[in-house]
Amino acid sequence: MSDFAVITENLRKVFSIRKGKGLIRAATDVVAVDDISLEIPCGQAIAFIGPNGAGKSTTIKMLTGILRPTAGGAKVLGLTPWTQRNKLTRQIGAVFGQRSQLWYHLPPRDTFELLARIYEIPRADYLSRKKMLIERFGIESFLDTQVRKLSLGQRMRAEIAASLLHHPKILFLDEPTIGLDVMARQELRDLISEWNQQEGITIFLTSHDAGDIESVARRVVVVNHGRVVLDDKVSSMRRQYLSSKVLSVKFHDQPATFVVAGVTILKASHHALKLEVDTTLVSIQTVMNEVLRAGDVADITIEDPPLEEVIAHIYSRAKT
Repeated sequence: MSDFAVITENLRKVFSIRKGKGLIRAATDVVAVDDISLEIPCGQAIAFIGPNGAGKSTTIKMLTGILRPTAGGAKVLGLTPWTQRNKLTRQIGAVFGQRSQLWYHLPPRDTFELLARIYEIPRADYLSRKKMLIERFGIESFLDTQVRKLSLGQRMRAEIAASLLHHPKILFLDEPTIGLDVMARQELRDLISEWNQQEGITIFLTSHDAGDIESVARRVVVVNHGRVVLDDKVSSMRRQYLSSKVLSVKFHDQPATFVVAGVTILKASHHALKLEVDTTLVSIQTVMNEVLRAGDVADITIEDPPLEEVIAHIYSRAKT
């Protein structure tokens, strides 16, 4: 087998959309994916990001064999996805944040049993694998609870555990942390990253959350209008495009005047401040120290800028 988990060569997908009324309808071609060429080594964690309509989901559907491309080619684990889908399905896992593979009215345990039979996992292998996944993902306490009664964080942990039952070599994750609270997001990121590092599974992640990308991926591919506009290490993207942080601070009383080089006050009220910090000019620790000097802090959060802003910055740099 090739050292690459995914290879695409000038992958292209065009949809023909008919518009009009009655018998008078004109066909319009819409290019969703436009000559994307990628090589993803086995075991790499890659973030595939871009705005809505950039071609991310269409690319995943071609790589998993759901869609056939208009032109170009792709190999996933040495297989052509749209002609060898049945064989490929047994070697990949997929988790979609807004769609569930778990049976809604059944507990996760029942779905696990069903998947074991679908993938024809030997019984002894299945039982040992299931036990290990239950422990690693911490799902024992709700394994017999109907999926419809689970919190979103619990369901997503069970979703990813279910997708790993059959020992996939690649895991496709489409917005896996969408809708989760801060703690649940970080727990899920840690589990995905652990699986990539310890099991060597290839991760293909799409997300609108900069935290997902920084925590899980080592490489980032940014697409816009179906084309790749950036393909670089996450560490490089972090230095160039994620150099700012947003601090939201609540005080018990009105804080003293706050002025620090490299810090912009985005919003200020009697008891709260929202700050943007340029970490190339001043460290978070320095800003935190100044915040604590300014007043009695009741609460503080540190966030990345919205990924849409980061992507917009990338696009502007790509055009220059």
